[in-house]
Amino acid sequence: MNKNLLAATMATMMACGCTPSTDSNPLLQTFDTPYGIPPFEKIEDAHYLPAFEKAMKAQKDEIEAIATCKDAPTFENTVLALDRSGQLLSQVASVFFAQDAAATNAAMQEVDAKVSPMLATHQDEIMMDSRLWERVKTVYEQRKGSHLDAIQQKLVEETYKEFVRSGANLDKQAQERLKELNNEIALLETTFSQHMLAETNAYQLVINNKDSLEGLPADLVASAAEAAEEAGKKGGWMFTLHNPSVMPFLQYSACRDLRRDIFEAYTQRGCHGGENDNRQVVARLVEARLEKARLMGYPDYASMALERRMAKQPVAVYNLLDQVWKPALEVAAQELEDIRQEARKDGLTEEPEGWDWRYYADRAKQAKYSFDENQLRPYLQLENVREGLFYCANRLYGLQMKPLQDVPLPHPDAQAYECTDAQGQLLGVLFMDFFPRASKRGGAWCTSYRDLRYTEQGERIVPIISIVCNFTKPAAGEPALLNVDETRTMFHEFGHALHGFFTDVPYKGLSDVPRDFVELPSQINEHWAFAPEVLQVYATHYKTGEVLPQELVEQMERSQKYGQGFATVEYLAASYLDMDFHTLAQIPDSFDVMQFEQSTLQGRGLPRQIPSRYRTTYFNHTMGGGYTAGYYSYLWAEVLESDGFEAFRETGDIFSPTVAQRFRQYVLTPGGTRDAMDMYVGFRGHKPGIEPLLRGRFGDRDDK
Repeated sequence: MNKNLLAATMATMMACGCTPSTDSNPLLQTFDTPYGIPPFEKIEDAHYLPAFEKAMKAQKDEIEAIATCKDAPTFENTVLALDRSGQLLSQVASVFFAQDAAATNAAMQEVDAKVSPMLATHQDEIMMDSRLWERVKTVYEQRKGSHLDAIQQKLVEETYKEFVRSGANLDKQAQERLKELNNEIALLETTFSQHMLAETNAYQLVINNKDSLEGLPADLVASAAEAAEEAGKKGGWMFTLHNPSVMPFLQYSACRDLRRDIFEAYTQRGCHGGENDNRQVVARLVEARLEKARLMGYPDYASMALERRMAKQPVAVYNLLDQVWKPALEVAAQELEDIRQEARKDGLTEEPEGWDWRYYADRAKQAKYSFDENQLRPYLQLENVREGLFYCANRLYGLQMKPLQDVPLPHPDAQAYECTDAQGQLLGVLFMDFFPRASKRGGAWCTSYRDLRYTEQGERIVPIISIVCNFTKPAAGEPALLNVDETRTMFHEFGHALHGFFTDVPYKGLSDVPRDFVELPSQINEHWAFAPEVLQVYATHYKTGEVLPQELVEQMERSQKYGQGFATVEYLAASYLDMDFHTLAQIPDSFDVMQFEQSTLQGRGLPRQIPSRYRTTYFNHTMGGGYTAGYYSYLWAEVLESDGFEAFRETGDIFSPTVAQRFRQYVLTPGGTRDAMDMYVGFRGHKPGIEPLLRGRFGDRDDK
């Protein structure tokens, strides 16, 4: 890291009066806490909006100083100064958006609705500042033959491209329209997400007859009883649309009518009228995104979004999806026949429906393999799985994870850990927050309260990373026992955390990897979750301490590919849906998004019993932003990680230090300083093929 360049940048910022704020608002202070963790206990909802306003003003002052600098444009006084601007705003935004996802309330949602369009406008004002653009363009045009090293030249090129993508080359009228669209899109995405959370929280299935609990595991019943009591319905059992509740209910409940009730509630979220209906939100959002893309010179939104990713063009995405779709449908058809046979045993003469699939598929799996996934749960106590994670990170990379006490926590349920490397160097702080609550959005994710940055002296300010999940919450006094999917999820999200700890890039503008590369570190980490040599370390019975018997491991291995037809088809359906919305070149009058969903998926032969993993009105990955025209990324990354894990297998040692070091060097550390495929080839030695993915999902088969 060039300390002189940083010092020059900081001097420019100080000259503008952009020193750390002395405001009493804790979000605007230097966090005087262990590790610089945000002082969560001091932050009130009322602090957020004023903090955003002052932080945006601070960055505007920084930008003004760069734009009006009388010296000729250079890397140091323009591109680097721009890259270093907005640190206070990043501090405020990181805390707010991480907390809004994990511990929101009505006041925070109101702030989100106000701030999202404000931030869009703020960014537009920077990227469409003609004075700033001329300076950036000058540095870009003079970059060849300059004193800049390869990474600095990369920053110049990416900064230039970002200005172009943000409308710097448009005329004034087009820029004004782009600002309006960006503002509207930001508000629509926020509205969509808030509607989805409200819809999920609104539904309760309360059972008062014990006979209606037939088939449900004891721990799920106990958790439902506790949930009912907390909701003021003591004596009953309450199930919700949060995944740890609804999915096991659909898998194990013997009561078909109740399965249908909760299934229809789950799949109809956001499309049955009322104030949280998302149909018109989606229709306008798709239309606004298309108008933005065409304004920028692209035929559709997906073409614009994919330009910065590994796929580059929509045709590459569809080619990948199509290669997997046919074998997935074939396997799903085989599974459906198994389901029919199981249903007939119960006297069901009509065709099974969506609310029957998980229940009868589980029975078919048990019949074929004499294996019930619930047999594993006593061996998958949350604390043990967590230690399994840490064990693998230590074996692979030498990491040490130390529990932290007496540090600020983002929520009382969260845990904190210090992460150091094999040399004892601090890599960062990790929060882990495991259980669902009404204030937390669904799913699981890895986020940060602070990204890596460097001070003007070149000191590394370590990241503060948070893993947030919605695992099945145990009843009072009982241990948290995970299922197979939750165990994989923990390994998955920890893979993202490892990526965050190891990324070491001197410039903010080069810290991110493409969206379809970002899932590689997380998905490859799942391979260690159920490796026999890892299970022997962490999978012990919570009562007896007995190590998971090898017989159960073998049964699991034999059965683990069963159900991949369903899982793959529902995922691909959502990926197609995302792409189909965003490859539209025109929007029909009176656009009916649910009719569009039906026609685009049924036209590909989607069985009616398999809904898209996310239907349009609760597809937060794409309609809430983040994975827009990008939900395919999980499959794209699976091609990479399936091939990539072969590098470990080929050595005969899944903890090979040589391969792990190569993975860290080429995949986890470079961020966006190199082309993503070049990074992968540097690690693996060749480009990936799709065969390992197909074998991993469906086993060895004849895919004609």
